Amino acid sequence: MRKPLLTLFAAGAAVLALAAPAAAAPSGDTVVTFTISTANLDISVPPSVNLGAVFAGSTIQGQLGNVTVTDSRAALSATWTATVSSTAFTTGGGTGSETILPNLVEYWSGPAISTTGTGTFVPGQLTSADAVTLNLPRVAFSKTSGSGNNSATWNPTIRITIPPSAVGGTYTGVITHSVA
Repeated sequence: MRKPLLTLFAAGAAVLALAAPAAAAPSGDTVVTFTISTANLDISVPPSVNLGAVFAGSTIQGQLGNVTVTDSRAALSATWTATVSSTAFTTGGGTGSETILPNLVEYWSGPAISTTGTGTFVPGQLTSADAVTLNLPRVAFSKTSGSGNNSATWNPTIRITIPPSAVGGTYTGVITHSVA
């Protein structure tokens, strides 16, 4: 009887030895990931502006209001170019005497009112001496270096030469800013 009891005791000791905790590892790695969200490259402009009144054969000028590019792409190379163009300004039926062509519309961006982020922000036309006609798309403002989110705001001016042959009326045209 002693032999079976001794065998039972030895078997029990072996089970306890197998159930003992393992030795802990000296270190462990956890892989951690996260995402930096990105958004768009956007431009906002004033919906409308009234420059006032002027006689045929003269010029009229005024500021359009704040134009803002907001770059939320969080890009390594966060560069962009904003362009500007113009339609013809017309009144009535838009005949020759009721139309002011875009080559008579001048634009200058002026300096940045404010910027955020890193990099180089470059006005398209810093002063009125740099004004360009809008008979084709022109650079209004650009960002030529830097990374991450950024923004720039400027208040451009337009000057329209009114032909002596222009007839009286309220002229309407569209100045379009875009960014890419």
